Amino acid sequence: MTGRSRLRWAWWLLAYACLGAGIVGIFVPGLPTTVFILIAAYAASRGSDRLHRYLLEHPRFGPAIRDWQAHGAVSRRAKWAATMAMVASALVLLAIMLSVGGHRWWMAALPILCMAVVATWLWLRPEPSA
Repeated sequence: MTGRSRLRWAWWLLAYACLGAGIVGIFVPGLPTTVFILIAAYAASRGSDRLHRYLLEHPRFGPAIRDWQAHGAVSRRAKWAATMAMVASALVLLAIMLSVGGHRWWMAALPILCMAVVATWLWLRPEPSA
């Protein structure tokens, strides 16, 4: 039994867990969808051929997954959507921080800094060719 087939169940479990988290992220503000779907596709490629094929052929997620797998590319629309979600989350964090007096400013600053790093990395990714 090869290392890949021994861990196939773990990849399968990770794929379905990430797919579930991605679906929840559609409805829960601040919880990413695309990242979980990309991780699900990666894990499915190692643990579930059927799920991997389904994700690649999915009308909504398939193009983004194929662009990411082929070129590490993210569409401009996805970049804007992610950026706007991060800005909205940062504004909520700031509003909460201000409402409690702002004495623990670092509790908002740290996640906002993380979002800024992610946004910078995201905008440095190539865009898919037309």
